[in-house]
Amino acid sequence: MKKALLANAKISKDAKETVQECISEFISFKTREASDKYQRETRKTINRDDFLWAMTTIGFEEYVRAIEGLPAKV
Repeated sequence: MKKALLANAKISKDAKETVQECISEFISFKTREASDKYQRETRKTINRDDFLWAMTTIGFEEYVRAIEGLPAKV
């Protein structure tokens, strides 16, 4: 978060906790969408494409394009 703000900006503990809650909810939501897809397709394993599909489905196409340019394993 600090990298996105001015050097002298401070972030309250409450703000950090709120952002963490939002991130956790986003990850859970994306995982549920991906899980629904792989289960509908009667597969046993959720994969990277399921997550990318889920991100597109929930409106994060721009991020999918950025992620697709990254290596599959980091």
